[in-house]
Amino acid sequence: MLRRDPLLRAYAGWTALALVLFLLLEGRTGWQVRVFWAFQPPLDLALVLCSWRVAQLATGPIRRFWRVMVVVGALFVVGDTWQAVSTWRPGAWSTTGGTVQTVCFGVGLTAVVTAMLRHPQPGRTGRERLTFWLDAATVLVAGGVVGWCVLAVPGQYSRPDVLAVLAATGVCVTAAFSAVKMILSGNAPMHRLAAIPMVGSAVVMSAGAFLASDFYIVRFLPTLLIAMGPRIQQILAGADRTAFGERRKKPYSFLPYGAMVVAFGALVFALTDGVGPRSWGVVAGLALICGLVAVRQLAAFHDNVELIDQLREHQVRLHRQAHFDGLTGLANRTHFHERLAEALPADQLSVLLVDLDGFKSVNDTMGHAAGDTMLLAVAEKLQAQIRRSDLAARLGGDEFALLLPDCTEAEAEATASRILAALKTPVLIDGTPVTAAASIGVAGASPTSTVTSLLHDADLAMYAAKRQGKGTWQRHPDSPPVRR
Repeated sequence: MLRRDPLLRAYAGWTALALVLFLLLEGRTGWQVRVFWAFQPPLDLALVLCSWRVAQLATGPIRRFWRVMVVVGALFVVGDTWQAVSTWRPGAWSTTGGTVQTVCFGVGLTAVVTAMLRHPQPGRTGRERLTFWLDAATVLVAGGVVGWCVLAVPGQYSRPDVLAVLAATGVCVTAAFSAVKMILSGNAPMHRLAAIPMVGSAVVMSAGAFLASDFYIVRFLPTLLIAMGPRIQQILAGADRTAFGERRKKPYSFLPYGAMVVAFGALVFALTDGVGPRSWGVVAGLALICGLVAVRQLAAFHDNVELIDQLREHQVRLHRQAHFDGLTGLANRTHFHERLAEALPADQLSVLLVDLDGFKSVNDTMGHAAGDTMLLAVAEKLQAQIRRSDLAARLGGDEFALLLPDCTEAEAEATASRILAALKTPVLIDGTPVTAAASIGVAGASPTSTVTSLLHDADLAMYAAKRQGKGTWQRHPDSPPVRR
């Protein structure tokens, strides 16, 4: 889709024509400079038109950003057109812009940076915003270090050259801001494919500022690249209105560390001329960058501690959800089976299965909320009748189980009797006293018992208790007389 776009092809053809003219006019500096400036306003005008069309497709803060890009493009049109006309004056043959072009260019850069600063960052915490600003400040300082490293050479640069290097440094800073915004914000006002050539234009322009002035095509390429961004965004947004910012946030950023590498490189370059104002300025900038990175690391460390705490809390919640019943807080079937398997084999171990009698009628006549109230009351009564080492579980519905380790047959039977006595106390549900009756099956473990066999024995005993009239307990397999 992008490769077949006629306007993008026209951009490439226009740039190719400029390159041909640069080659044909080799040695005729005046005409080369005139071609250089004359070929820029049409691309600037394309930047204005495409940015305006993108603004019409966007809404909210994204529309505001692209309207700023319209103004920036208009400033570039004015500045480059003025400079193109100025090249016809004798001696005005320089790829470095004059006062009008430089002012328009600088105001445009300031507008872009301001638009980026004002673009919202939804869903970010205060610490995330602090991290963003620390990263941005680190990159800004790195740009300043590079500018100082180049400019702090007394008498080496004329005033136009100084302005050119300052402008290049400003573009570099703007590119860094763009990269920070695209990578960190998660709410960029343009698609990644549109951002790449626009950020690339700043990088190429910064590099071109340090090349000889007769590298015309290198100095011309940024105009092409920055014009391509809005056109790409227009194509993508026309096909899909969601093709603006990419919402996925980057969990990390290498920009601060890249800024440190740049500053160290500038220091090595500055020290080639010995210790002086230039090297001391770079050292000061490097120290400031290290301080900003250290503060960012402290913020990241604090975030990591909070994240670990949240993960632990989440792990506890998941463990509870996996092992405990959500209504009663008792162990669930899975956890009960695990604990029983750990306790076997054992001689003095008993399992009680408790099945409520007539629970369905409570649900049918009083509603499920009343049934939940009944289950909670039964769970509390079961917990009150067992030891700390015992385990109460809700296996599902109105069926409960008790694991009694180190428990003799007589103690297990006594526990069953206490439970039946406790359940005789009515439960108040919406002001109505309701009694929860139950049938209990008791099974004792043997050295050969398994989880399945022991629960099966307790289940058979529980159904035997129901056949005996309910509200009783029964032991498996040789049950004593029924206790009421």
